Amino acid sequence: MRIGLISDTHVPSYGKEPPPQVVDAFANVDLILHAGDIYIQSCIEWLERIAPVQAVTSWFAGSGEGAPRTGPAVVVEVEGHSIGLVHKLELLPLADEVFPGSLAGYPPGRSLTEELEDIFGKPVDVVVFGYTHEAMVETHQGVLFVNPGSANMVKQSVRLGTVAMLDLTSEGAAARTIELTSFGE
Repeated sequence: MRIGLISDTHVPSYGKEPPPQVVDAFANVDLILHAGDIYIQSCIEWLERIAPVQAVTSWFAGSGEGAPRTGPAVVVEVEGHSIGLVHKLELLPLADEVFPGSLAGYPPGRSLTEELEDIFGKPVDVVVFGYTHEAMVETHQGVLFVNPGSANMVKQSVRLGTVAMLDLTSEGAAARTIELTSFGE
């Protein structure tokens, strides 16, 4: 199964819909997971023209997020995998947001998988999150962590960014980021 991952679209603040390059990036996906900062329902409806969508709210739910079919954190069960989907991944032992490389600083002897189970209410083998606008694909303690970055805001400036692709098989999960600039207008 192929899953398109997107986050931090900030529609309509950064455009009336996600960048059109997302259509090409998500060609042939079976599902789309949106990791928050959606703001309006029409963003989800736009993505649903490509594939079915599961989405979560921003961490500051109630202050601007208006997409009604979202929740704070969900677990999506697909192809024998449990995918934890959340906007802001907050891990107690880390003092800051989860950026590329920061999970290497998770304290030895502490169980990252147990903390994730506390967040999601069950074990997960993949975590998809957003918030930082920085793309990341890393594996720690047997869990694949993916932040697709932002499709339309990079380093706090409005421009084409990234999404990610998650491929699930019975053998495992693999993810990669996709630069939207690699697709034409």
